[in-house]
Amino acid sequence: MASLPVTTTPNPYTSPHFQPRKSSNFASTRLANLQENDNNRRSLYKSYFHRISSLCKDGQLQEPVHLLSEMEFDDFQIGPEIYGEILQGCVYERALRMGQQIHARILKNGDFFAKNEYIETKLVVFYAKCDVLEVAVRLFRKLCVRNVFSWAAIVGLQCRMGFSEDALLGFIEMQENGVFPDNFVLPNVLKACGSLQLIGYGKGVHGYILKMGFGACVFVSSSLVDMYGKCGVLEDARKVFDGMLEKNVVAWNSMIVGYVQNGFNQEAIDVFYDMRVKGIEPTRVTVASFLSASANLDALMEGKQGHAIAILSNLDLDNILGSSIINFYSKVGLIENAELVFSRMHEKDVVTWNLLISSYVQHQRIDKALDMCHLMRSENLRFDSVTLSSIVSASAVTGNIKLGKEGHCYCIRRNLDLDVVVATRIVDMYAKCERIDDAAKVFNSTTERDLVLWNTLLAAYAHLGLSGEALKLFYQMQLDSVPLNVMSWNSVILGFLRNGQINEAKDMFSQMQSLGFQPNLISWTTLISGLAQNGFGYEAILFFLQMQEAGIQPSISSITSVLLACTDIPSLWYGKAIHGFITRHEFRLSVPVATSLVDMYAKCGSIDEAKKVFHMMSSKELPIYNAMISAYALHGQAVEALALFKHLQKEGIEPDSITFTSILSACSHAGLMNEGLNLFADMVSKHNMNPSMEHYGCVVSLLSRCGNLNEALRLILTMPFQPDAHILGSLLTACREQHEIELGEYLSQHLFKMEPSNSGNYVALSNAYATAGRWVEMSNTRDLMKVRGLRKNPGCSWIQTSVELNVFVAGDGSHPKMEEIYAMLGVLLSEMRFMGYVPMASNAEILCS
Repeated sequence: MASLPVTTTPNPYTSPHFQPRKSSNFASTRLANLQENDNNRRSLYKSYFHRISSLCKDGQLQEPVHLLSEMEFDDFQIGPEIYGEILQGCVYERALRMGQQIHARILKNGDFFAKNEYIETKLVVFYAKCDVLEVAVRLFRKLCVRNVFSWAAIVGLQCRMGFSEDALLGFIEMQENGVFPDNFVLPNVLKACGSLQLIGYGKGVHGYILKMGFGACVFVSSSLVDMYGKCGVLEDARKVFDGMLEKNVVAWNSMIVGYVQNGFNQEAIDVFYDMRVKGIEPTRVTVASFLSASANLDALMEGKQGHAIAILSNLDLDNILGSSIINFYSKVGLIENAELVFSRMHEKDVVTWNLLISSYVQHQRIDKALDMCHLMRSENLRFDSVTLSSIVSASAVTGNIKLGKEGHCYCIRRNLDLDVVVATRIVDMYAKCERIDDAAKVFNSTTERDLVLWNTLLAAYAHLGLSGEALKLFYQMQLDSVPLNVMSWNSVILGFLRNGQINEAKDMFSQMQSLGFQPNLISWTTLISGLAQNGFGYEAILFFLQMQEAGIQPSISSITSVLLACTDIPSLWYGKAIHGFITRHEFRLSVPVATSLVDMYAKCGSIDEAKKVFHMMSSKELPIYNAMISAYALHGQAVEALALFKHLQKEGIEPDSITFTSILSACSHAGLMNEGLNLFADMVSKHNMNPSMEHYGCVVSLLSRCGNLNEALRLILTMPFQPDAHILGSLLTACREQHEIELGEYLSQHLFKMEPSNSGNYVALSNAYATAGRWVEMSNTRDLMKVRGLRKNPGCSWIQTSVELNVFVAGDGSHPKMEEIYAMLGVLLSEMRFMGYVPMASNAEILCS
């Protein structure tokens, strides 16, 4: 950059009207003395100037001001260059107060200095660098001559203060005034383009740069890389970067940051390694960006290397670097490491505190998050909107409505509830605490609503299955001209599915596509999962195939959902096809996927395949143990289930309520009463669990199957909650086997009241009467069913051969191969009799009826 020209003043030590008289010796001597004095003062003035300049460059500003006062006291006429040097020193140190004092002296000395182009420009530069926008702009507008230096200062200031549009308008205006932007103006213009994401304007500036020959300037090129990165045009950013003959650390940082901001995390890591190979020393920005990329990729080793590089490079653990390291360790789940870094930071701002509090909340360590909030207050730091958002999120995670209300009240007192981000968190909190009316009140009281807030309430209605409210809000968004996005559509679809409105959900999905909204992975997964959970397994599988045809790569959630669909049908053929898809596409056999596969194979009748998947997992966690124990229970292999349960404990894995449900069910099906009762007792005494209704149901079923109806009834009467229909139904079924007709009648009366439309309870009582030979009561029970309009649900079974599903319903003779099937059934019955098996005639009669 060229030096700012100084407008010189007349020599303050000689008078232009003085003419020496040659005829006088005295006059000659006097003239010689005056010239000597003049030379001495000029020399002294230069000495003052150099001392002031040197001190200002060293940041010692107080001494130059003393020297200035000393010069004024000695009647030196102060030139613009003196004031200019001191103002430049104030720029270096951002010393606003002292610069203002110098400005006051300049004004005191009159227009000769105040209207000097050099001084005027220096003042604009000074106020601009100190970010005093109003004063800088006012002085700039009063300038007699606006040169490239003043334009550079004002454009840079507008950029820093976030007035990017004004900066670009200034760039245009200076050219219209005949001032050509230099390599100090252009980086700020490019920064403004990046901030506004005006890629077309940015490319125009790029053309100007090439035309004016600034392309070789490393500062300008680095700014080009940054601009293209912020606009998401990574190919052009890389072209500029690769074309730079000289790359400084700013250029490398711009390329790394651009990749990270656009989600190209692996590319960012690759550039970082290239930078290390070139021997470029990283800065805090370099390491912070590298750590962000590592965190996004869950790359533990790379992130630890970044931390090590920061230490080896002696980078200060300030708020920027410290926060980046804390963020990395939090995202990869190493909270203890994040705590250690936090404790070693000497200065922590609110951002750093918020980061650790947020990490605790995300990892469900709510008590630590709240403790950190108390500690933050003890350090005299005030909560901001981010802190309050974390507190409200913590209450949402725990369902602690009291804490959530306290956070809400604090927000109201501090006027933080006006912040749309905070309002969104409060709505989410009330929704997750199932206080949807309060969530709606907060939403309605928020004046400035963004799309995220609308979608939050929409999702809340959807998760609670309030499809009507969700649809009403969805239409209200359109009436209020709120731009819908895919997330909005997903929520409405979810609401329908949660409410069992399958056709409405599919219609909304089709309408979404017809209006130009392309379903994303979440859209497809929501629909597939909803269909599978509502018993529409085949349709779920078809939509899974359509998702792949649309070019959407399935996620773990979509795969587990389609496996649930295969389980629901059940279809071993489709299940194996999905397993093959997982293998071909090299999906990592994660715990959720492996658990779903084990469950699918078990429920589709292939226990051997379930065991194969189970043993393929080198590192087994509790969910897959639960799935395998449940599989053994389903197939009546109680001994294997108990062995696996013991192995689980030997591995140091603590069983949960699902584990005990599965193992108790296994004991119940196999009639292992002692083992089951011991496990039930251990559940309470050793594992400190409170049995649920489901656990009691398993034990009641176990006792009933083993003929201990009195013990089963005693357990029902002593358990801490009212029995449900499932428990009473299992006891009623056992009454038939044990010929306990009176107890069966007593239980039936309760079941008829609990489930008046369940024909199975009437059939169970009817079968009990039939077993006891009480045919009149059996007939009366059947007649009662007819009077109440109930019909026995016919037995149904099916088998799949290749892709064809063969369904068999009791009393149905419509199968095309019925004659062949009955012929084979006759052969099997003959062989059974030959082998000595005698069919239970009474049961057969009941079934035929």
